[in-house]
Amino acid sequence: MPASHLVIIGNGISGITLARHVRKMDSDTRITVISGESEYFFSRTALMYVFMGHMKFEHTQPYESWFWEKNRIELKKAWVQKVEFGERTLVFDSGEKLTYDVLVIASGSKPNKFGWPGQNLEGVQGLYSRQDLDQMEKNTHQGVKRAVIVGGGLIGIEMAEMLAYKKKPVTFLVREKGFWDNVLPKEESELVGRHIREHHIDLRLETELKEILSDSGGRVRAVITSKGEEISCEFVGLTAGVSPNVDFLRNTELKVNRGVKVDAFFQTNIPDVYAIGDCAEFENPPAVDRRTIEQVWYTGRMHGETLAHNLCKKPVPYQPGVWFNSAKFLDIEYQTYGTVPPTWNDAEVKSFYWEHSSGKVCFRMLMDQAGRILGVNNFGFRLRHEFFDQAIREKWSGEKVIAKLDKANFDPEFFAPYYIEIQKAFKAQFGGNFQPAKKSFIQKLFGASV
Repeated sequence: MPASHLVIIGNGISGITLARHVRKMDSDTRITVISGESEYFFSRTALMYVFMGHMKFEHTQPYESWFWEKNRIELKKAWVQKVEFGERTLVFDSGEKLTYDVLVIASGSKPNKFGWPGQNLEGVQGLYSRQDLDQMEKNTHQGVKRAVIVGGGLIGIEMAEMLAYKKKPVTFLVREKGFWDNVLPKEESELVGRHIREHHIDLRLETELKEILSDSGGRVRAVITSKGEEISCEFVGLTAGVSPNVDFLRNTELKVNRGVKVDAFFQTNIPDVYAIGDCAEFENPPAVDRRTIEQVWYTGRMHGETLAHNLCKKPVPYQPGVWFNSAKFLDIEYQTYGTVPPTWNDAEVKSFYWEHSSGKVCFRMLMDQAGRILGVNNFGFRLRHEFFDQAIREKWSGEKVIAKLDKANFDPEFFAPYYIEIQKAFKAQFGGNFQPAKKSFIQKLFGASV
């Protein structure tokens, strides 16, 4: 990319990764990052820990304030009102303008709202931005006898944990038959659902929000569910997913559907305009079993790295590799690798599932009919990313994966060696030419058991 002015709308993981990598490869280009949300890039997943008092907001910033000046990355705190593509100009809500040579849209996501009556009342909100966190602290500071959360995804469980930590009673409305059962298989969904209830959270399955009721002052006082029940509450969290934050780009010459439409090189329909991260929508899925919109932290980072390469060197198409995601459901860690849909055809897919007697730890591996690994879910213990990335790319047999499972164990010696029991269970179900591992001397000495 010849010396020019690169402007990036959005200072999330995608936009900042792009800025950093362009600067590594190009010392001359002027780089400006624009965000109305915060002056500095921060770790969005850490917002819950700020609310819970485990850290301060400034602790969520991965880079010191001097980093930006040293790397000559200009930061502008402003909201973009519109883009005049013909003039290559951004117009801010203040009326100020900024011109660009190359524009990258990395404007992220916004919480979904579905037109519920009362959704704009005081005390009703989503959780995505720094402003949402500030609003939540204000809305729950006092007077909240009960909170209602609507939507059973990852943001919903985070918000439930945040409120429960502060001793706020929580009712959780989930429209599906099981928690996150549009993503998780039945057994995993039930495991998480039990864990939620064990934390004294009132989980209501197959229950939707119908209406939010107001008190005389314009604040939420109750919700009405799809079953006709009225639940008194002083706070409502709307966590029914997120959607690309692209409304300010609609009704322009830019091609926008759910997100900004891009090709495999992140190019839009307008020359020198690109989109990455949560707001980008691929014309075609970037790989088999991948979606056209990727709203995951690590894919956002990959978007930024790939586009930086394409702007500075010979362009290459985005190649995401093996799917991976991780999360935490209260006290239970979750990882997934490859393809593990909520349901599958037993004539095409073999499933191996093991669950610990505690009901808080499990492992699932799906294989094709030839016995080759397709994907893995694990809950309650950690496994090594690089192990399963290699196994899935190289299409190892399920037997080979299980036989080498001790190599995937992330936890140190003092932790329970769940892989031993998993190996025994797999051999009992599918057989195999391997011997389950045995506890090490350290594990025996300290009594690590399953």
